[in-house]
Amino acid sequence: MQGEFEKPYFAALTEFVRAEYKQYTCYPPGRLIFNAFNLCPFDDVKVVIIGQDPYHEPGQAHGLSFSVYDGVQFPPTLINIFKEIQLDLGKDIPMSGNLERWARQGVLLLNATLTVRAHQAASHQRHGWETFTDAAIKALSDGRDNLVFILWGGYARSKASLIDADRHLVLQSVHPSPLSANRGGWFGNHHFSRANTYLAEHGMAGIEW
Repeated sequence: MQGEFEKPYFAALTEFVRAEYKQYTCYPPGRLIFNAFNLCPFDDVKVVIIGQDPYHEPGQAHGLSFSVYDGVQFPPTLINIFKEIQLDLGKDIPMSGNLERWARQGVLLLNATLTVRAHQAASHQRHGWETFTDAAIKALSDGRDNLVFILWGGYARSKASLIDADRHLVLQSVHPSPLSANRGGWFGNHHFSRANTYLAEHGMAGIEW
């Protein structure tokens, strides 16, 4: 990814993000913008879960898609994720929505857009982040074998074209947000057990979801 930092779009993106953080409250905190990459380095990745952009309310976003800090009330989407894990694997819903425990096992929790202005969903989209994160997805697809890419909802599923499905497992379903999940297609998708089965088949330890 080093080459991405040297491209003109990234210079423009950096200028935009600095200006936004200076003028407005933005999330996640600046030191955590690249948290997903820091907690799950390239060679450690086993599973990629793609989100859209960070939570935009106070105390939630910390640089990992779908994750919140310890002690923060679970957003409805995260509740549905934990409910599906319970259905799929029989695990109790955890006390914390902090998914660092997944990241440290090799789950790259990657939002397509890595920053957001407070209270304004999608406010930092189309400023260059998507170019950067698309490059990360493609680098993993091209540079690694036998990864699991998990794409929930139309936005994440649009990234399927970046992934070599002959080299990797691509799991797709509707989004776990209540609006989508309650229409059907989320509960019972078995993505968590299917991911672990695939990893085991290729000689890797499964994820303790």
